[in-house]
Amino acid sequence: MSVSPLTAAAHVRRSTPGFRGRIGRDARSGHYAVPHRYRLHLSTACPDGLRLAVGHSLLGLDGSCPVTVLPAVPDCPGGGHTALRPLYEASAHHYTGPALAPVLSDDWSGRIVSTHAPDILRDLDRFPGDDQASLYPCGTESVIEAVERMCAEGIEEAAQRAGRAGADPAEQAAALDVLLDTLGRLERRLTGEEYLVGDLLTAADIELWVTLVQLDTVHRCHLDASAVHRIADHRALWAYARRLAAHPAFGRHLDLDGISRRHHGRCQGLEAAGAAVQILDWVGHAGDAPGACRR
Repeated sequence: MSVSPLTAAAHVRRSTPGFRGRIGRDARSGHYAVPHRYRLHLSTACPDGLRLAVGHSLLGLDGSCPVTVLPAVPDCPGGGHTALRPLYEASAHHYTGPALAPVLSDDWSGRIVSTHAPDILRDLDRFPGDDQASLYPCGTESVIEAVERMCAEGIEEAAQRAGRAGADPAEQAAALDVLLDTLGRLERRLTGEEYLVGDLLTAADIELWVTLVQLDTVHRCHLDASAVHRIADHRALWAYARRLAAHPAFGRHLDLDGISRRHHGRCQGLEAAGAAVQILDWVGHAGDAPGACRR
């Protein structure tokens, strides 16, 4: 069975030895939440990097956990970054794998704490920031986890299968049905609501918004015009995406040119009719956000 370039890239990330250190609240944990000790290394052209950049901004961590922004397109084989190589080599003896982003590093030791984006976002929530809001309010964890599964399986994976070049048409149609069903469920949840969890802006919103950015800027390019029209017909969902793009913690991190270059640099799939028109004018809506960055 052939594997799409996007799926292959995801497999490289999953099969590469990862670092799964966690930050705790207790100094005895080894890694504990103290300002100015940790640093994020990320590319906002990467979905995981964009999620972390948005979460970092929402938590107001600019003063306590600096961010090093990496190039949109990795400069090493396997999707690695030259700038991260010293951290990987200091953290794993004779490390020969790709130096992948994102990375949470410990400036005190010069080593990597974690490369696992979901853990990193949860641990950033432990930091004392300028904004006391939490991305994981008490009682919302089950909703957040459900949204993460829907985004990963019902949108990301389904969209990849629906647009896979050379796939069986029946398989593509089934995948599109899964995608549309997932979007429909999210549409119903957001109808009349500002966010996924009532009036709270949580990690679930970061997850869904970044997934919608990817759906419109990456996966849409491999779908036919009819499929894109059906995807765009979820009015409440895309209105929600538009609102968040205008939020300064979201829109200012959008690097649409970088996303495009990263996609075309690693994807060998065929461009379909759906590539003609983007669903949202992401740059235009991001431009409504104070301090928005048009890159």
